[in-house]
Amino acid sequence: MAINIRVMLEEREHLMLRPCASFSDRSLGRIRDEEQCDIRPVFQRDRDRIIHSKAFRRLKDKTQVFLTPEGDHYRTRMTHTLEVAQIARSISKALLLNEDLTEAIALGHDLGHTPFGHAGERALDRVCPLGFAHNEQSIRVVSILEKDGRGLNLTKEVLDGIVNHQTEGNPFTLEGRVVQISDKLAYVNHDIDDAIRGHIIREEDIPRELTDRLGHSLKERLNTLVHDIVIHSSDRDEIVMSDEISEAFRELREYMFRSVYTNPVAKGQEAKAERLVEHLYTYYTQNVDALPEEFRAMVAEGRDPVERVVADYVAGMTDKFAVMTYEDLMIPKAWGVY
Repeated sequence: MAINIRVMLEEREHLMLRPCASFSDRSLGRIRDEEQCDIRPVFQRDRDRIIHSKAFRRLKDKTQVFLTPEGDHYRTRMTHTLEVAQIARSISKALLLNEDLTEAIALGHDLGHTPFGHAGERALDRVCPLGFAHNEQSIRVVSILEKDGRGLNLTKEVLDGIVNHQTEGNPFTLEGRVVQISDKLAYVNHDIDDAIRGHIIREEDIPRELTDRLGHSLKERLNTLVHDIVIHSSDRDEIVMSDEISEAFRELREYMFRSVYTNPVAKGQEAKAERLVEHLYTYYTQNVDALPEEFRAMVAEGRDPVERVVADYVAGMTDKFAVMTYEDLMIPKAWGVY
């Protein structure tokens, strides 16, 4: 009789993980029932499906914070995602939680992000009467848009973690909460690193009272934050920081919003990006026949309103593809000779 490796791995989880962890063999399941794999537990399969998705590959050409930076070392939406996954796995492993579930949520949390980062998200939310939020779009990507309309059929735990990864969310698994806090740890610290690289701020510009508590470098700050979370969550069924470190981190985020996220040097091109996204959305809502075949089929079959389908298409574009499409649609070909 063949050995069922999946069952062995599920049994190992019960020996190694804390009682408050999410166990693969106790998953709430998928929207559509399917046969189990004899090698991989359900959350590992979800992680693999996300990594192999087209939406995941497109993250490499989507903005994180800085639009069209000059340099190879600035973060993209994909490198941000990988950094979130690394931090979240480190915390989950130390807390004896389910690393596969944690990683699946982390890798999928930004799949619905637009081109040009939050600038594109604001533009679509403003121009689409149905509204737009990247966490909700991530659910559409994994549930509907991938695999020619079949979606990835992920487990309910992963779907919950993805849609609830933002500050106002409330994931029902500890693994989802680990990703939620790891997302903030990742973007605040790597955005500081990128802002220093882009000469927006200097390390010494960060208030000394914050660096004295959190650390004077990217490595030191992440080390302080991760250790604090692990120490204060290890004997609790929740993911928390100490009051001192939590307050310092909150103040560091506020510093970043003042100094970087609203800085005209860092964000000066965002108005142009927003107008570009708005023009693309308006064009395709008025010219549905110009959409790719799979999106035209969604409209023809009445699966979703035109506005939602167009938002799906525009949100899925990479930065480069959005610019190229805009030039193709809006700029007369003859002007290219000048």
